Amino acid sequence: RDSPSAAAYRRCATFSCVRPCASRHLGAMADAHVSSRDVDEHISSLKQCKIISEDAVKALCEKAKEILMEESNVHHVPIPAVVVGDIHGQFYDLLELFDVGGQVPSVNYVFMGDFVDRGYYSVETFLLLLALKVRYPDRITLIRGNHESRQITQVYGFYDECLRKYGSGNVWRDCTEIFD
Repeated sequence: RDSPSAAAYRRCATFSCVRPCASRHLGAMADAHVSSRDVDEHISSLKQCKIISEDAVKALCEKAKEILMEESNVHHVPIPAVVVGDIHGQFYDLLELFDVGGQVPSVNYVFMGDFVDRGYYSVETFLLLLALKVRYPDRITLIRGNHESRQITQVYGFYDECLRKYGSGNVWRDCTEIFD
């Protein structure tokens, strides 16, 4: 007879990625100077394609870094899960994906990278995914793609978009630190 953990292992898919340890992060959210209420407000604003303040981005990125640094590079993703390829800043396609595939936290999602560049809404796209990751770390898996690097984002538009929308490179710097 299998142990409960062995049975759970067979019900999961394995991905090499960045993944949370457990939902314990939600209880510790206040430690990173961002509450679950703050994150819910950020998600609501971002779903309306409104940017959040630079201070909010910094706090969100700091919390996300805490979560991501504790994650294993190889882990199990509970199934069923919706696996999503390159989004490249196509914000309204991302919203449509959630409408069709199901809203977080009801559905598990694995995002296979390339969140930014090329589209007009890379900032809103990436920040929405990051906010969802912080709010529901056990439901969102983010895998870094080749566009999640300083060099590529300076060539393909994410850097310029951050400058245009925030007036400085601070948001770009905060976001690219997540990629590291």
